[in-house]
Amino acid sequence: MVKAMIKSPGSKYSAECSACDGGSKKPKACRQLLTQVAKGCRCRIRGHNAQGAIRQRLLDMGFVPNAEVEMVRCATLGDPLEMRVGDYYVALRKREASLIEVQTA
Repeated sequence: MVKAMIKSPGSKYSAECSACDGGSKKPKACRQLLTQVAKGCRCRIRGHNAQGAIRQRLLDMGFVPNAEVEMVRCATLGDPLEMRVGDYYVALRKREASLIEVQTA
C-alpha cells in the first residue's frame, strides 16, 4: 500500500510505505500483507495464512514469526518480489507473499 510519492535525488520518484510518515521521527505501526510493503521498507512477520507444503516451504526459507524482512525490489511486471530475510535474499511469487501478514515499523 503506497501512501505517497516523493522525489528522491537518485531516481525520478520513490514510493514509501504506509507506515513511513515523511516528517515524523517515529513511524506508526500497522498490519498489512507482505505484498503491500513498498520498496526499501522493513517489517516483521506476524503470521501466515498459508497451509501445507507452501507454509512449510516459507518457514524453511526463514519467513518465521518475528523475523525482519526488507523489501528490496519488485520485478517489472510486479512478480516476483525480492526480499532480504536475515542475511540472505529470497524471491517470492506475489501469490505466496500475499499469504504472509507483516507489521511495519
